[in-house]
Amino acid sequence: MTLPDIKHTVILNAPIDKVWKAVATSEGIAAWWMENTFEPVLGKEFILHAGPYGDSPCKITELDPPHRVGFDWGKDWHLTFELKEVDGKTEFTLIHSGWDENKVTEFNQPHTVIRGIMDQGWAGIKENKLVSYVESL
Repeated sequence: MTLPDIKHTVILNAPIDKVWKAVATSEGIAAWWMENTFEPVLGKEFILHAGPYGDSPCKITELDPPHRVGFDWGKDWHLTFELKEVDGKTEFTLIHSGWDENKVTEFNQPHTVIRGIMDQGWAGIKENKLVSYVESL
């Protein structure tokens, strides 16, 4: 059975082009999330360097600059970053999908457990690292 997507939204005090560079370039993603070999090319495969969890293979499946980028992450997950201009600021929404209560991660951890950990992790990343990175550029 599928579990609900993780979804987080934040308003960033920055123009959409600046936020796009933070969420759709290798340098930007590395600055607030993790090291990677990301290139904004539809169909391009890349690696997220997840520290103690090793390298995660990914593939870009959605690319609509500067509004949306999405990619498959590992064997089950999909991550989408949506951007919307709102009065000179940018509304950023992160959607982490692919959760299934009957599946386990590559590290043999149940999705039911990891989903809660990731939900809290994403909340912290977006509220702290992403906001401070984008608004300090």
